[in-house]
Amino acid sequence: MAPSILLNSSASSVAVNKSSSQRPVTAVEDYKNVTTASLVLQDGTTFEGVSFGAEGKSISGECVFQTGMVGYPESLTDPSYRGQILVLTYPLIGNYGVPDRSEMEELLKDIPKYFESHAVHIAGLIVCDYTEDYSHYLAKSSLGAWLKEQNVPALYGIDSRALTKLIRDQGVLLGKILFKNDNVDWVDPNERNLVADVSIKEPKIYVPEPAKAIKTPSGRTLRILAVDVGMKFNQIRCFVNRGVELKVVPWDYDFAAEPTDSFDGLFISNGPGDPTVVEITFRRLRQVLQRADKPIFGICLGHQLLALAAGAKTMKLKYGNRGQNIPCTDMISGRCYITSQNHGYAVDASSLPADFQELFVNANDGSNEGIIHKSLPIFSVQFHPESTAGPRDTEFLFDVYINTVKQCVEQKKMIPVTMPGGTRAENIKKHPRVNVSKVLVLGSGGLSIGQAGEFDYSGSQAIKALKEEGIYTILINPNIATIQTSKGLADKVYFLPVTADFVRKVIKQEKPDGIYVTFGGQTALNIGIQLKDEFEGLGVKVLGTPIETIITTEDRDLFAQALYEINEKCAQSASAVNHAEALAAAKEIGYPVICRAAYALGGLGSGFADNEEQLIALCNKAFATSPQVLIEKSMKGWKEIEYEVVRDCQDNCITVCNMENFDPLGIHTGESIVVAPSQTLSDADYNMLRTTAVNVIRHLGVVGECNIQYALNPFSKEYCIIEVNARLSRSSALASKATGYPLAFVAAKLGLNIPLNEVKNSVTKKTCACFEPSLDYCVVKIPRWDLKKFNRVSTALGSAMKSVGEVMAIGRTFEETMQEAIRSIDYSFPGFSTNDIVADHEIDQELTVPSDRRIFAIANAMSKGYSVDKIWEMTKIDKWFLSKLQRMMKMEKRLGGHSVRDIPNNTLRAAKQLGFSDKQIAIQLKTDELAIRKLRQSHNIVPFVKQIDTVAAEFPAYTNYLYMTYNASEHDMSFGDNGVMVIGSGVYRIGSSVEFDWCAVRAIRTLREKGIKTVMVNYNPETVSTDYDEADRLYFENITIERILDIYEIENSSGVLMSMGGQTPNNIALPLYRYGVKVLGTSPEKIDNAEDRYKFSSMLDRIGVDQPQWQELTSIDDAEKFCDAVGYPVLVRPSYVLSGAAMNTVYNKENLDNYLKEAAAVSREHPVVISKYIEDAKEIEMDAVAKDGKLLMHVISEHVENAGVHSGDATLIQPPQGLDPATVQKIERATALIGENLDITGPFNIQFIAKDNEIKVIECNVRAARSFPFVSKVTGVDMVELATHAILGFPVKAYPSVKLPAEKYVSVKVPQFSFTRLPGADPVLGVEMASTGEVACFGRDKYEAYLKGLIATGFKLPKKNILFSIGSEKEKAELLPSIKSLHELGYTIFATEGTADYISSHNVPVRKLMGFDSSSEKESLHHYLSNNKIDLYINLPSQNRFCRPASIISEGYRSRRMAVDYSIPLLTNVKCAKTLAEGLVRYKSGDFDLLPIDYQTDHTFAQ
Repeated sequence: MAPSILLNSSASSVAVNKSSSQRPVTAVEDYKNVTTASLVLQDGTTFEGVSFGAEGKSISGECVFQTGMVGYPESLTDPSYRGQILVLTYPLIGNYGVPDRSEMEELLKDIPKYFESHAVHIAGLIVCDYTEDYSHYLAKSSLGAWLKEQNVPALYGIDSRALTKLIRDQGVLLGKILFKNDNVDWVDPNERNLVADVSIKEPKIYVPEPAKAIKTPSGRTLRILAVDVGMKFNQIRCFVNRGVELKVVPWDYDFAAEPTDSFDGLFISNGPGDPTVVEITFRRLRQVLQRADKPIFGICLGHQLLALAAGAKTMKLKYGNRGQNIPCTDMISGRCYITSQNHGYAVDASSLPADFQELFVNANDGSNEGIIHKSLPIFSVQFHPESTAGPRDTEFLFDVYINTVKQCVEQKKMIPVTMPGGTRAENIKKHPRVNVSKVLVLGSGGLSIGQAGEFDYSGSQAIKALKEEGIYTILINPNIATIQTSKGLADKVYFLPVTADFVRKVIKQEKPDGIYVTFGGQTALNIGIQLKDEFEGLGVKVLGTPIETIITTEDRDLFAQALYEINEKCAQSASAVNHAEALAAAKEIGYPVICRAAYALGGLGSGFADNEEQLIALCNKAFATSPQVLIEKSMKGWKEIEYEVVRDCQDNCITVCNMENFDPLGIHTGESIVVAPSQTLSDADYNMLRTTAVNVIRHLGVVGECNIQYALNPFSKEYCIIEVNARLSRSSALASKATGYPLAFVAAKLGLNIPLNEVKNSVTKKTCACFEPSLDYCVVKIPRWDLKKFNRVSTALGSAMKSVGEVMAIGRTFEETMQEAIRSIDYSFPGFSTNDIVADHEIDQELTVPSDRRIFAIANAMSKGYSVDKIWEMTKIDKWFLSKLQRMMKMEKRLGGHSVRDIPNNTLRAAKQLGFSDKQIAIQLKTDELAIRKLRQSHNIVPFVKQIDTVAAEFPAYTNYLYMTYNASEHDMSFGDNGVMVIGSGVYRIGSSVEFDWCAVRAIRTLREKGIKTVMVNYNPETVSTDYDEADRLYFENITIERILDIYEIENSSGVLMSMGGQTPNNIALPLYRYGVKVLGTSPEKIDNAEDRYKFSSMLDRIGVDQPQWQELTSIDDAEKFCDAVGYPVLVRPSYVLSGAAMNTVYNKENLDNYLKEAAAVSREHPVVISKYIEDAKEIEMDAVAKDGKLLMHVISEHVENAGVHSGDATLIQPPQGLDPATVQKIERATALIGENLDITGPFNIQFIAKDNEIKVIECNVRAARSFPFVSKVTGVDMVELATHAILGFPVKAYPSVKLPAEKYVSVKVPQFSFTRLPGADPVLGVEMASTGEVACFGRDKYEAYLKGLIATGFKLPKKNILFSIGSEKEKAELLPSIKSLHELGYTIFATEGTADYISSHNVPVRKLMGFDSSSEKESLHHYLSNNKIDLYINLPSQNRFCRPASIISEGYRSRRMAVDYSIPLLTNVKCAKTLAEGLVRYKSGDFDLLPIDYQTDHTFAQ
């Protein structure tokens, strides 16, 4: 009987409707142009599909599924599939066409080069989605043309996942492909001798190259007699290419009678069908076995025949093993190998005779995968070591066999087989479990461009894994906004800078016995390298990848050398430690070159240079951050491919996900659209790169997870390795979410020396983690840029990152997935469609020079009639991707020809299957979104819910990780939980980042603690909220009205929590409420009263809460009159926006018009308000929770900067240190009034300004705010937990009492900026937010906390030279005492001309630096900044910069930008400068002792 796991059925599976035919599930634009046919199963289930193979040929056969993602030409010609209707679970088929059938192997003249036999052996083919638009340099025709040529029928448009589940649950079924009005008899191919159909008819000899031939002592070539029972051609290649002469004989050839001196070993091939049918073969094999005079090797059917010959039994499996990712454990060594398989029968291991033992066992289902004789050179395997299609990990078995044969011949006796890899006991002894009880995990610090939320996700996973192993965990991470630094995860969290100094101090205090440096991005990695020689002395073991390996991957020279050692290729390159070496290297390599900085994250300091001048500019920046650069040959235009690789201490190695960049090489992978799995690689390409990845990672000695990036020539097999990241990276988070495989969790276990095959697959609960996920869907990642927020920034994309976040979409077709991904970037993007983002005259420039708008340029180019070939010439984006995009554009045109009254049902369905949103369709049909929703629902055009289960439905999954698709016919789930939906924050961007993910996760955890079922909706792969084990159900889906309604209806949700995800959910709360959605917490109508600037300002006037004078914008004339009346400056404020988008301070009439237009464009449906801008006012933050309008908790935080700096960029102090009690009382009163009048239940945030003890309200956000995690962790009261209890109606205690940990206790939240990543951007702060992250540290006073916070952002405290440039007289006077103090501390004061004159006139010694255009080179700004002679630059621009035309580049801007480019610490705010100066006075040494207030534990929080 088959092992039990193969007989399980999924409890959550929803049955296919048998009574009626399932219509085609992928887009068919016009049924008049296609032929349809039916797949009919023996149980009565019928699916309708579209023919793309032999027309009109009805057939019958056995229906089986195969989970491989590549290799259809190889699979279809595998004789083992004879008579079977093959269902390919991967939905996108035909992408790389079919190679030339007539091209033969050079050595093996009659064997085709790219196929496994001379014919297609399957009876029929079933796929979900098929394309005729193939793209591959070897392709000679489409798959459909080849199948027609071979007279094999094929259907697409069938829900292959539904079909796979049916076969999985019921076992293999007989099936028929029937064309119209046709029928055929049921045929069970296993009842006939399929081997006789496929075996060779006459013996044939294949001879190796003379130079490679293995000679026996007698001088003849070593000869293997191969019995062809359905032999794949790659088995012949594997023998002959190794120097063996192969005599291939038919299945019924009497090989037992062959003269024994005419051959040296016997091989039995793979083949189709029931092994017991081929009795003549196994009886002859029994004779050879009994003689025991020849080494024997069998594969697949050959393995089963050997077992039968030995006296064992075989059995039919429920549905067999057919795929390319199946783990098999070597019973001798304990090693686990990933194998390619195709069989429906197995050897019954319990029936093996005493002289045989199991050699391999299937790590998933426990079935037998290999046997070996205990004393004779006889063994066989069930899997395919010759692969094709599939991984090549076990091809070494051919070497094992050939070497054994050779030894037997040379020693003239039968010598038992020696398998490589040692014994299991030896391997365990060599790599015992790491015995640690306390582990330190290094976090990544504040979110920045290149190092974002993915490390919150990976660090959180690592901590979960360590806790599961019972290990006490300590975390150092100053990022207070993350889940990682929350209660319930690490046992102790230190909010300290991740620097060598602080890490060393924590190690000395805590005495951990292990440390992880691979879960905190480049920050943690660099610390590991800095402290590598100290760890042993400190008693700490580095877990996971050794530091030496990390150094090898980070140092470009060492990396190139390591690759050279295993004959692998990286780009021609040379390292340089100065400009002269870099220029010499470029001259030798030849331009264009790419310049990369070593030890840099996200391509910082890298770029392409076409000439010396460009290279010098790049080197200037690179050497400012790194001691070494690498100059390498540019391969712009090649494909960029990535693999995520996992390796354990016992050398088990798997690739979890491979990804293909939509954009060709030349754009940093973090800036590129990425597609998983790769779409345009053949099996040969895919496995060539996979094999290389495994070899490289093994050679480097990585333990855990890493990623490898390649450049692949699109016109050959030429490739280069770009880099290896020996740590968890952005791609790791993407790969985890794309596959459902928890990479960081597994990597943390592997670091403890737990072997991969002993880690459980947490999705299936039954299979092990040593497997490679099979995807039956497509994933697209698109970066999110916020370049519009920065003045003068370059929008060109290159080898350095600029994006602040990324989105991920999942679908069954590329079109559907791409459309959803584009919509995810921004709520205003409808999808891939004609747009106003790129003007007609900009199209060519955008196509040629990639920017953040390129995908929109492609849409407009196609709309204007540009061909795929023309766009390919300009972009080098693979034509397969472009053809898919063009199909969407054609559908847009087709929709435009209809109205809501005459659109055909099928056109509407096809549009949804191609990923068009209701809104997108409505635009084309000139109607509204709701009308389209009603129309499609009336035609039963609805999405289906599918699981991400890592195994393409091969095994039942217990996963709650879901997505929706229109390319399906059934749900994977049943729905009865009625869970509460929590809407996440969507993409990370400036203004909405990890802090909102913290809020969403804390809400989910609070609900689950109360026993309430939860449904999470989010599409951000970098988040903890999209971790599969956080919510009861996770929908990786768009946050749009359409999709939230879809999920709400399908789940029959009991309510939606929209106040935790920031502005994204808030923007759709009111329309959802009006569509009948039960929105939990504050009424959306009240939320609208706060978001709508006009309504909110009117309410404040009505309730007597003061605010700056204001007016709604009705016309430009009215606006000008208002501004003249109240006086400039004024603030222009749109409604319903985040992070101050299009909010501007206007200083004069000239700028007013532009800013008003910009605000109106952002806030098209809502009013724009102008208010008086109050200068020199203090800004105060209020975070609060209310129930039915009554306050339950409030926390006041003080800004260091005056009003005018966006609160997200402000430095926050908690508890406040300088507020007048009367001011606090007024703020509390106003907060209570606003909460009451908006009838708030849940979280809210108000910003106040205070001047002369008068307070005014700036704005109110009726949702959780950016500062919630900060105030929650500082006060010890979890504001989100409190708000969630209030919203759900649970009993809550107002103002829970918390004892502050110390009398002297202050925390300061410091913004993290990424100006180094944004070439040209002016690093000044204003009312529109610019920071990408935040950190917070604790101190005994605000100065200590602030200095630590600054250090945590990467800021280096000055050692000697401080430069001042102060614009306004007022600020010069304000800062003068600080300048005097710094001079007295021993700092050398430098200043620009006007500032120097002012300082010296007040008797402070100062060195004057001349401007950029000065003839005095030595004493100029340029000289001092470019030579890193300045330790700190305080630049306070005068306000008149707002009046200058944008075309004027000021000295101030040039010097600020130069400071950023040369990594010189820069401050541009007078209050921050004063706080820093006072901090330096108090803590001159910059050496901070560890304090009890630096860390938190679960007990810190209100219970």
